[in-house]
Amino acid sequence: MVKLGVSLPQFQHYTPGKDVVTAAKALEEIGFDSLWTFERVLVPEDQSGPHGLYGVPDLPWPDAYRGVTDPLTTLAMAAAVTERVELGTGVLVVPLHLPLRLAKQLATLDAASGGRVIAGLGSGWSPDEFAASAPVPLSERGRAMDDFLDIAAEVWGPNPVRFKTRRYEAAAADVGPKPARRIPVLLAGSTERALARVARRADGWLPTAVPPAGVGATLRRLRELAEEAGRDPRAISCTAQIVTGDLTESREQPRAPYTGSVAQLVEDVAALVEVGVEHVYVTLPAAVRDVDELIDRAAELHERVRAAGL
Repeated sequence: MVKLGVSLPQFQHYTPGKDVVTAAKALEEIGFDSLWTFERVLVPEDQSGPHGLYGVPDLPWPDAYRGVTDPLTTLAMAAAVTERVELGTGVLVVPLHLPLRLAKQLATLDAASGGRVIAGLGSGWSPDEFAASAPVPLSERGRAMDDFLDIAAEVWGPNPVRFKTRRYEAAAADVGPKPARRIPVLLAGSTERALARVARRADGWLPTAVPPAGVGATLRRLRELAEEAGRDPRAISCTAQIVTGDLTESREQPRAPYTGSVAQLVEDVAALVEVGVEHVYVTLPAAVRDVDELIDRAAELHERVRAAGL
């Protein structure tokens, strides 16, 4: 049976705190396996050229990205009122953070929640977010990801903690609390370099809005890379994010993946399962007006997925 998750309400048309608590309680009761947050620090007013969405020249940013709540604070609120669901980040932009601080925050959340954190991580793409908040330049985001993975492995392991990178060093230190379990690390990205990092260093791949056929092809490539790196290719899992901003039934033939009604999204879940995806979550909060509608549509999604035998 596929693990099924849904995003928490982080957008500005929700009430921070109140709606997160209401949604988290209800979504766990419905039976979801996981709750997810994402990171968006700002929205630039100038969206021309390289400032466009995802770095695509002149591609406008969604208005929904204005006023997105902090992902770890949001997950902490959900952790406090739930007992079972896993708590995932999809994704944290690692180079926007100091690595030791971020590793400690994730460890604290995992310890506090009883071992429920999934660390979905990305290296980022927005020059504006890097200019405003990152301790490293955009050009060094890949190195920053590798540094974080090295440092987190130490911080999450036994004391004393020791690490030395080009920017940071700990000769021997106690750092706690420790995670309640080994935190699963999922990495985003689809370039050959990003996939090689997944194959070498991660527990799984976290594709966003990649059509099922593309997910299947990339998973096959990832497992080849893992085998070349001396790892068991079956150790590379896949958690797919279905991005939707509208639940209106699609009448397109053929229908574009991840568009349409809840019933049509269930077809997409089935297609992802068919290519080997073990965990799927859906960005429902972007597609509904308020927390009550979020809960109603989430309940419909969960019922339809399980009724389909997925």
